[in-house]
Amino acid sequence: MNIMEWWEALILGIVQGLTEFLPVSSSGHLLLSKDILVIKNSGGTTFEVLVHAATVLSTLTVFRTDIVKLFSGFFKFKYNPETEYILKIAVSMIPILVVGLFFKEEVEALFGKGPALVGSMLVLTAVLLLISHFAKKGDKPISYGNAFVIGLAQACAVLPGLSRSGSTISAGLLLGNNRSEIAKFSFLMVLVPILGEAFLDLTSGELSKLAVFPSIIGFVGAYISGLLACKLMIKLVSQVKLYWFAIYCAIAGITAIVFSLFG
Repeated sequence: MNIMEWWEALILGIVQGLTEFLPVSSSGHLLLSKDILVIKNSGGTTFEVLVHAATVLSTLTVFRTDIVKLFSGFFKFKYNPETEYILKIAVSMIPILVVGLFFKEEVEALFGKGPALVGSMLVLTAVLLLISHFAKKGDKPISYGNAFVIGLAQACAVLPGLSRSGSTISAGLLLGNNRSEIAKFSFLMVLVPILGEAFLDLTSGELSKLAVFPSIIGFVGAYISGLLACKLMIKLVSQVKLYWFAIYCAIAGITAIVFSLFG
């Protein structure tokens, strides 16, 4: 069987890093990139988990001060703001935990459905971003109930093409949460699920099936581009209208659907 070339892994890694934090669906862009470049040997979802783990490392780097502060407060074993925040993140992870435990095979099967599904979910992402753009702006703190609803949005975003950050940020805005706060919460809530998935693949031997050099190149590409995109997205959520991303997702989604019909 052919092995993925290093430059193919680099392109996929950069695509993952740049799109993970923007509300445009990294998984959808990875699948479309594979179709465009005719990459048939990327290692399936295992490579995607690897480059997702790289962007998690980007998140840890960007938010390292906040994360250290959270855990410093948490390990005081008191119900303080840091403990409350971590508990809210834990609540937000319940829906994705259920999906991971009971629907893992069904979700993985969706990644072979082709560009039509990805395009449809990108269009849905565009709709969500437009709705959240016109929603009444709020400044409420994230409650436990809000955290669970945002977690439901994250669980739905396992569909390829439905943006995780777009879904979670839109859900938070529709709930009236603060824009900057929901962006940070959205980035932090994905850390444990992605690292957990990477750990399971590592212990099951799935990562050993990937070619070493291309995997390293893809990981590094995803990490560096993820650093840039994470810092950029924090500013964009606060300053830029989300309908620009909605327009992009709509165009990309319609293009993917047309490609699936006539390509």
